[in-house]
Amino acid sequence: MNYVKDWEATKSKFEAWWEGTNTGRPLMRVIGKNTFEIPELIKAKTPEEHYLDADKIAARYRLECENSTFMGEAFPNVNMDIGPGCMALYLGSEPEFFWDTVWYKEVIHDISTYGPLEFNEENQWYMKHMAMAQTLKEASKGDFYVGIPDIIENIDIVAALRGSQNIIFDMMDTPDLVKCKIEEVDNLYFDYYDRYYNLLKDEDGACFTMFQIWGPGRVAKIQCDFSAMISPNQYREFILPSLKKQCKKLDYSLYHLDGPDAIRHLDAVMEIDELKALQWTCGAGQPDGGYEGWYEIY
Repeated sequence: MNYVKDWEATKSKFEAWWEGTNTGRPLMRVIGKNTFEIPELIKAKTPEEHYLDADKIAARYRLECENSTFMGEAFPNVNMDIGPGCMALYLGSEPEFFWDTVWYKEVIHDISTYGPLEFNEENQWYMKHMAMAQTLKEASKGDFYVGIPDIIENIDIVAALRGSQNIIFDMMDTPDLVKCKIEEVDNLYFDYYDRYYNLLKDEDGACFTMFQIWGPGRVAKIQCDFSAMISPNQYREFILPSLKKQCKKLDYSLYHLDGPDAIRHLDAVMEIDELKALQWTCGAGQPDGGYEGWYEIY
């Protein structure tokens, strides 16, 4: 960790935070950045290259680190996401690249006839992503973390493959088939997570790219953004069992509660005994995190 003054102190702060210990102040992620020019040689020429060229990603990030000061508990870690929810790519979807995000194309046109979701080590996107992880790990030379990508879980992946509107109808028409697909995603999640974790961890622990969280073990952000479209009863029926299984296998888990329409599920989320932390996102057009109306969540 070449760009952090006292990595041991930073680790200690994270460890205390995960255990709910009061260390006198919150974790603070503060990064001061100098202005700098990116050489043409390492600039991405297309959105695809922006996400997929690991050599250029590594070179750009090292340049950023060299022009940054990491303060508080900030630490250097490079993002290798191919959009949010890359498991959809591994399971047959194709990406549509934009400079600021990646969309996944629907592939399940009939949930009643679509075969089981299975691990395929020869899937082109999985192979490409693992190769990127290896390249970035080698390029980091231990100076910065390579974050475990945002694989995403449960019905969020099923919805990416099937389409959100279609899944809403499926939950009413063929709920058992939806539960089956969610279970298939549950069973696959750690096939992918563990391979990234084993490759990208070091003797200290690992970093998960989303929210840049570090932990001395298996650490991940978990979520169900689809929850904004379903009732509390549906959440408990379709989603909660999946999340409980996932948290039992993780050492350090943080739930991403995304937007006002997800608040109604907070009581259910808090029933997950193994869940370590909760992260609240206010949502577009909403008051920021200091708004008094959010105090009840905290």
